[in-house]
Amino acid sequence: MNVHRNILSEHSSFFAEKLARQSPVVCIEIGDCEDVEVYVEAVGLMYCKEIKQRLIKKSVPHVLRLLKVAETLSFQSCVKSCLEYLEAVPWVGDEEENVVSSIRRLGIDKCGSSPILKRVTSDISNPSNDTLAHILELVLKSSEDKGRREMKPLVLKLLKENNLWIRGSSDIATETLYDSCRSCLETLLVLFREASEQGFVERELASKEALKRKIALAADNLLWLVDILSDRHMADEFVVIWANQEELAGLHPKIPIVSRHLVSCITARLFVSIGRGEMLSSREARQMLLQVWLQPLIDDYGWLQHGCRSFDRKVVEEGIGRTILTLPLEDQQVILLSWLGSFLKVGDNCPNLQRAFEVWWRRTFIRPHLEQQGNAAVSNE
Repeated sequence: MNVHRNILSEHSSFFAEKLARQSPVVCIEIGDCEDVEVYVEAVGLMYCKEIKQRLIKKSVPHVLRLLKVAETLSFQSCVKSCLEYLEAVPWVGDEEENVVSSIRRLGIDKCGSSPILKRVTSDISNPSNDTLAHILELVLKSSEDKGRREMKPLVLKLLKENNLWIRGSSDIATETLYDSCRSCLETLLVLFREASEQGFVERELASKEALKRKIALAADNLLWLVDILSDRHMADEFVVIWANQEELAGLHPKIPIVSRHLVSCITARLFVSIGRGEMLSSREARQMLLQVWLQPLIDDYGWLQHGCRSFDRKVVEEGIGRTILTLPLEDQQVILLSWLGSFLKVGDNCPNLQRAFEVWWRRTFIRPHLEQQGNAAVSNE
């Protein structure tokens, strides 16, 4: 390139140093020049007064290439313009990682790259627990169906990906989630009490419908929180909390099934997680859970099968059966004989626990006989 000596010296300390050791007519070679096109562009920009304006409509990858060359040439006005451009434009897809890695690799924070990195990093090392609590509160308090329907799975997905569960903040996150659970439980119990009061039937239709909707929302919120806890294998404590909700379970039959069935979905979710080994709750908690909540689940089973799209009968029945089979044999017998009475009365409107019944049968009638035979054979030998 034929360029003016004074332009190079004025804009680039790299060229200024080279030219200081040369005669008036010089030829400067740049070694390791991999990106010739961008080097030519960078030198051309030394003649431009408004470099940032020349970058408009350039792609982010191209500006990153230009930034690298400008830094190599110590072309500071171009470096500054590239950084201002990168701070102002949106980054799409993989561009974010490319921008961040380029800024950090070049080590040019002193030139004003901090605003760029602040887009993706914070002075706070870990996300604020207050922020997480605020997000949960916003979702839980929403009564707009479409917004709730779209945001709940999104937040659940993001929590799965969130590193805060791994970086030592899980205790804080768990505490926040359990605080929300307790709040929802308190709300649900208050609503159940109100709906079961004498005179509720005589209320105006609008008043009854409003209360039914509040119950459904509270139960749906609690189910969502249980999904989060179960997914993160943090729901052991909730099993204990839920198993001790005897008043809530006692009020359950008094509430219209269209509103209360989500409460049974919570129970079903716990049985599934316990049956899969995702929750390691105590024997007393499992026993209490079955004692308090299995019958309400059976009462709602017909509705759940036909009125709840997300309900997977086979998965739930396997979870219930496996949970029962974790108990001592005598407790298995009490629960399964009670189930048998219900199943023989209502058939398909009751969970089909035949697999668990078969396992219990073999444990009770066949296993002792086989063990006796084995012991007898050993004695004869």
